[in-house]
Amino acid sequence: MPVLGLLTTALPELILAIAGMAFLMIGVFYKGNATTLLSGLAIGTFVVLALLIVFGSEGTAIALGGQFITDGFAVFMKVLVLAGSGLALLLSLTYLQREQMDRFEYPILVTFATLGMLIMVSANDLMSLYVGLELQSLSLYVLAAFRRDALKASEAGLKYFVLGALSSGILLYGASLVYGFSGTTNFTELAAFFASEEAPIGAVVGLVFVLAGLAFKISAVPFHMWTPDVYEGAPTPVTAFFALAPKIAAFGLLTRVLIGPFGDLTNEWQQVVIVLAVASLTLGAFAAIAQTNIKRLMAYSSIANMGYALVGLAAGSAAGASAVAAYLAIYLFMTAGAFAVIINLRVNDRAVENLSDLAGLAQAKPFMAACMAIFMFSMAGIPPLAGFFGKLVVFQAAVQAELYVLAIIGVLASVVGAFYYLRIIKIMYFDEATENFDRPLGGELSFVVGTMAVVTLFLFILPGVVFDNAGAAAATLFGG
Repeated sequence: MPVLGLLTTALPELILAIAGMAFLMIGVFYKGNATTLLSGLAIGTFVVLALLIVFGSEGTAIALGGQFITDGFAVFMKVLVLAGSGLALLLSLTYLQREQMDRFEYPILVTFATLGMLIMVSANDLMSLYVGLELQSLSLYVLAAFRRDALKASEAGLKYFVLGALSSGILLYGASLVYGFSGTTNFTELAAFFASEEAPIGAVVGLVFVLAGLAFKISAVPFHMWTPDVYEGAPTPVTAFFALAPKIAAFGLLTRVLIGPFGDLTNEWQQVVIVLAVASLTLGAFAAIAQTNIKRLMAYSSIANMGYALVGLAAGSAAGASAVAAYLAIYLFMTAGAFAVIINLRVNDRAVENLSDLAGLAQAKPFMAACMAIFMFSMAGIPPLAGFFGKLVVFQAAVQAELYVLAIIGVLASVVGAFYYLRIIKIMYFDEATENFDRPLGGELSFVVGTMAVVTLFLFILPGVVFDNAGAAAATLFGG
C-alpha cells in the first residue's frame, strides 16, 4: 500500500527522475550532438507532466511517511515551475548553438534542477525540503558556470556556489534548532506542536534561520548579493532560467513553510517578512536606476518583484497566499517575455548587453519593441496589463491585514520602479540607433515573445484563469 501511495502521489517526480537518467544515457551514447534532441524531449516531458499533475491530482495526498504532500497549492506551483523550465529550455535552443555552447549536459541539468524544484514544492518535512533544495542548487551551480572559458561565468558560478553553500548551512542550522526544541521535522506534527503550546524561543530562532536560508534562494534583501553578479555573468538563457523556475519554486516553498508548520507563529515571522519586503522593494527600485547592463537591471527588477510577493506573504492570510500565487504566475509571463526579447536581439553579431544596445529598436524591429514595451509597462504596473492586477491583489491583501504602511511603501516603490522600466521604452523608441541589429535568432523565440505579450496584454479579459486557480490553491494551505 505505501508503494502504491508513493506511485500515485509522487508519480510526476518519479517519471522526471527516470527521464533525467534516460537523457543522460542518450547524451552519452548518441552519435552526434544530442543537445537539441534532449531539449525537445525535456520540453515534451515537462508538458506531459504538467497535464498529468493538473488532471491526475485529486484532493490532498501524503506519501513517504509524511515527507511528501500533493495538494492544490503544490499542483499550482508545479505547473508554474514546469512552465518556467520549459520556456527557459525553449529560449536556449538557438542561443546555445550560436554561442557554440550546445553540450548535451545543459538540458539534463535543467531537468534535474526541475526535479529538485518539484520536490521542494511538495516537501512536507524539513528533510525532504533540504533534499529538494540541494538537488536544485547543485544543478544551478553548474549551469551558472556553464560557459567554462568565460571569466565572468566562472566567477558567477563560484560566487553562487560559495554563498549558496553558506545559505544551505544557515537553513540546516535553523532546521536542527527547530527539531531540537520541538522533537520533529514533519510539517504536520510541527503545526500541531505549535498549536498546542507556546513556542520555545529556540524554535523561533530556528525559524528565523530557516527563513534566512530560504530568503537567499528568492534573493530577498539583504540575502541578494549574489544576484546581480550571477545574472550578469551567466549565459543569458541560464539567467532567464534562474529568474523563472527556481524563484517560483523557492517562493512556493517559503509560503508553505511559513503558513503550514509555522502558521501559529505568524506574529513572530510576520515582522521578519515585512523587513525583507521593505528592504527588497527599496533596494530593487533604487539600485536598478543606476544600471546600464540590461541583465543587472533585470536582477534588481527580480529583487523588487520578490519584494511585492513578500508583501502578500506578510499578510499571513488566505488572501495573501492567493495574491502570492497569482503574482508569481504573472511574474512568469512578464519575465519570460522580457528575456525572450533580450535573447532574440543581437547587434553586430554579439548579444545585447547594455541598455544603449536597444536604441532605435522601434525602427529596426517594431514587433520586438512593441512586445518589450508591453512587458515593461506591465512590470511598472500600468493598467490594464497583467502586472497591474498582480500588484493590486498583493496590496489588497496587505490592506486587509491592516499593513497599511507596507502597502504604501509598495506603491511608492512601484512609482520609483516605473522610472527604469519607462527608460527602456524611451531608449527603444526615441534614441537613435548606433549599431545595426542582426536577424532574430529563431522562430521559437519570436513565438514565446508573442505568446507572453498576448497573455500579459489580455489577461484582464479572463482573469479567473489565474486568480480563481490561485485562490483555490492557497485555500488548501489553510485546510480549504
